[in-house]
Amino acid sequence: MDNLLKQLVQGKALLFIIVLGLGGNFQVGCHNTLISSPSPFIKRFINSSWSQRYGEAPGENTVTFIWSAVVSIFALGGLLGSISVRWFSNQLGRKKAMIWNNAINVVALGTMVASKSANSFEMILLSRFFFGFTSGLGGSLHILYLGESSPKKIRGMVTLTVATFKAVGKMTGQIAGLSEILGREDWWNILLGVPAFFSIIQMVTLPFFPEAPRYLLIEKGNTEQCKKALQCLWGPGDYKLEIEEMLVEQAAQKGERSKTLLELLRDQSVRWQLLTMFVLNAAIQFGGVPAISVFSFSIFEEAGISIDKIRYVTLGLGVSEILTNFTCGMLIDRVGRRVLLWGGFGSMSIIMALITLTLELKDYSFWVPYSTVGLIFLFVICFGGGPAGVIPSLSHEVFIQSYRSAAFVFIGILMWAGFFLLGFIFPFLLATMKSFSFALFSCVCFSASLYIYFILPETKGKTPLEISEDFRNIRLCSSSADNKCLETRL
Repeated sequence: MDNLLKQLVQGKALLFIIVLGLGGNFQVGCHNTLISSPSPFIKRFINSSWSQRYGEAPGENTVTFIWSAVVSIFALGGLLGSISVRWFSNQLGRKKAMIWNNAINVVALGTMVASKSANSFEMILLSRFFFGFTSGLGGSLHILYLGESSPKKIRGMVTLTVATFKAVGKMTGQIAGLSEILGREDWWNILLGVPAFFSIIQMVTLPFFPEAPRYLLIEKGNTEQCKKALQCLWGPGDYKLEIEEMLVEQAAQKGERSKTLLELLRDQSVRWQLLTMFVLNAAIQFGGVPAISVFSFSIFEEAGISIDKIRYVTLGLGVSEILTNFTCGMLIDRVGRRVLLWGGFGSMSIIMALITLTLELKDYSFWVPYSTVGLIFLFVICFGGGPAGVIPSLSHEVFIQSYRSAAFVFIGILMWAGFFLLGFIFPFLLATMKSFSFALFSCVCFSASLYIYFILPETKGKTPLEISEDFRNIRLCSSSADNKCLETRL
């Protein structure tokens, strides 16, 4: 730990991580929690705006439809933003792409603030779309830029800050939504633009930091600029080993250009990496994490916590996730990615099964709902200490440079499409299966833990080339003796 702190303060690395996080996944987390607090105020505004424009009050279904569009259009924007990451990152570079992303955020902020005085709910829709786009693009650029700027030995710990900033963003949204701060009817348009104020900080300060070292050397072929970037971020040194590793990866690519998404999907050599990203992201989206976030309010209310205190209890969930992210940060480069992922999903599977049981038995005793609340906290802790912290690091490590930007397009599509799909399916699932819908989440988490235990190779302390070779050597069935095979437990 002392060695890590020394490395972070020798150069600009610590400031770089903070600045990059504020315009990256902090935005995603903050927007996810901001929208719930001002929902009654926005619905009243939609009603008022419609009535003044058309001379009659809108129907209840009309208001519900517009409100649903306000919520879901963020996910649509996020999907398009994540699809755009390859084009922006390759055409502009990592740093300039982040700066232009922040500029779009400022436009979205102006649109949101002006929507109230313009009496236009359409401007809210437009602003939410822009915020979704910048969150999808900025979230992917954040992982890409940070991973390509991190030394191999502490890459896991550094890229784990992606999850930490997302958790901090969630908690910031919850705090800003308190009635004592911005959670009042007069301030809802300012509240929804809070994340953009932090992106302005990044837009002003990011030009003083270097471009990603791996991008400079492997894609631009500029060894001198790569060395200067490493020295700027991590302090004085010749960084001979890091540069040699990048040169080996550059030679292995044989001058190949960055792959497109279609080329990535057709390439048989990365099929295990793609399957791994699909399994892990599906487990996050359909393993109960979004459902717990959405329905924690009603579960806490069922437990007997007064409504005016529930917002403060949900802040406890945010604090728990942040603290476990820090714990994960101390372990990820010691015990490895695989152990934390397997333990996290395995524990989440058990806890989700117990939540199903307590929801079924909630009327049998007064203490059962309180145990449900405790299980929710435990679920968030297991998520923050495992999958939430490890997946951003793993997403960067398992692809070499020529595949990486297209891979983040693929991962972004999985994440945002899954988020959008769950929003439509889960209400029907809950109405049909009631609390047993949570048993399905338990099965998803259990399936992911099995995949990790039997298939996923460890990536700790390895270069992207070594990790790619490990994936290529995976065999599920017996193979010929002259084929090199990576042992799995299957």
